[in-house]
Amino acid sequence: MSDLIPLISVYGYVAILLLISENLIKNEVVSRKFLHIMVGNIAFILPFFESRFVMAFLAAFPFVILTFLISPYSPVKLTSRTSVAGHGLGLVYYSIAWTVLAYAFFDRPDVIAVGIMAMSYGDGFASLVGWKYGRRKYRIFGDEKSVEGSIAMFLSCIAAFSAVYLYYHGSVSLSLISLAAFATLVEAITPKGLDNLSISILTAVLYFWIA
Repeated sequence: MSDLIPLISVYGYVAILLLISENLIKNEVVSRKFLHIMVGNIAFILPFFESRFVMAFLAAFPFVILTFLISPYSPVKLTSRTSVAGHGLGLVYYSIAWTVLAYAFFDRPDVIAVGIMAMSYGDGFASLVGWKYGRRKYRIFGDEKSVEGSIAMFLSCIAAFSAVYLYYHGSVSLSLISLAAFATLVEAITPKGLDNLSISILTAVLYFWIA
């Protein structure tokens, strides 16, 4: 029962975000990125969970199923403005990464939080700024990115990681700069869509090693 409040908080928070993204934000790209970024704030609910099973399989895993059902690959054709924009399985990969991190690092919620923040704020702002302002393009492994998006990724990661450090440790370490640089590099070299897996998991693992 002690996990009931954080579990309800996660579902309630995501429900509010879906309501806003589906009904109040008119632009489909902005709607998707709003959801992508703001879901990251779940990182601050993590310390209140007391069960690995509840966090991983009741708070995180159900969103793997939900995001797949609203994806273009779903056998059940559910309509969602949020799922139309961007990569078809991007939100599914997002949910898978969250589930993996929740199970693997349950005893270190700060590690999970870093992974989530790298994926949500970092990758979210990279995509949003790149879509809106990206002029200087580059290609790695055939995938087009922008310098402006990568800069946004780096700066937003620094800001998000600073919030995580302060929340979990009460101080900020210079290691977050190298962590942000690493997350930016991973985003730059990972084909679109798969970065929702690679950024969060690899950045969390690096943080686990250096923290």
